[in-house]
Amino acid sequence: MLRYILWRILAMIPTLFLISALVFTIIELPPGDYFESYVSELRAMGEQADLAEIEILKARYGFDQPMIIRYVHWVGGFFVGDFGYSFEYRLPVSEVVGDRLWLTILLSTVTIIFTWLLAFPIGIYSATHQYSWGDYGLTFLGLIGIAIPNFMLALIMMYFANIWFGTSIGGMMAREFLDQPMSWAKAASIAEHMWIPVLIIGTAGTAGMVRRLRANLLDELQKQYVVTARAKGLHPLRILLKYPLRMALNFFISDIGSILPAIISGAEVTAIVLSLETTGPMLIKALQSQDMYLAGSFLMFLAVLTVIGVLVSDIALALLDPRIRLGAGSSK
Repeated sequence: MLRYILWRILAMIPTLFLISALVFTIIELPPGDYFESYVSELRAMGEQADLAEIEILKARYGFDQPMIIRYVHWVGGFFVGDFGYSFEYRLPVSEVVGDRLWLTILLSTVTIIFTWLLAFPIGIYSATHQYSWGDYGLTFLGLIGIAIPNFMLALIMMYFANIWFGTSIGGMMAREFLDQPMSWAKAASIAEHMWIPVLIIGTAGTAGMVRRLRANLLDELQKQYVVTARAKGLHPLRILLKYPLRMALNFFISDIGSILPAIISGAEVTAIVLSLETTGPMLIKALQSQDMYLAGSFLMFLAVLTVIGVLVSDIALALLDPRIRLGAGSSK
């Protein structure tokens, strides 16, 4: 196991370098750069851009140098905590992300916990009470949850909140706390506003997870080892928890590779609809405006989380499922 982990960690280094080269190349592919887009936008609005300042910024950040030189400077900055400069916000990337990063992590983590706490008991009940009225009802609700897009549910809730209560449910906090330092009042406002996006984003995730858990658990409950355990007179709860539920959790563990980057990227469209102060809308805006260092740093962070998540899921699967053996081919 230790040898496998060390090998995977070493393999992450060239993988991340290749991803960084691919990300930088893709961001560079569109014609022009942020400055050209910025000048065009100002001219469309009838304003004049300070061309001297733009030329200074271009020279400072190496836009007058070949792409390979800028790529080396960009990657080299990661090792000293320099993620580049955001031209859209006129600040270093590390300062731009700021509160948005921890708000995104908080929202996504609470949503994942909410989804798991709701999906586990419902999925187990549906599998152990197959074709009952409860199973049919929960299956029907799950299909509705999968069919309704998150952004549509957000629009519906915003409409009825305005009609019935005359209030807006957008944002992660009250407007007076925006750009303010953390305080007890701000924390209370965040907690007050958080349940709405958690409920909206978690709906589809819960419905999909219930369906997958039910299908996997039903498959395990019909296998021979479960029939043998029942024939021996073991308690049904012990039979369920000992092996079938553990084997049915394999897909939960394998999803860690996608869950970790999802914590940062969040539900971008839903965040835009609800005006959430998270990193998802910022990433989309950075890609649209060709704010390359901000967009590239986001994408690299997501790549790092994906690679780490896949490694964690592989190790956790080997510990959870005795049928999985890492590096078994070399021990034959």
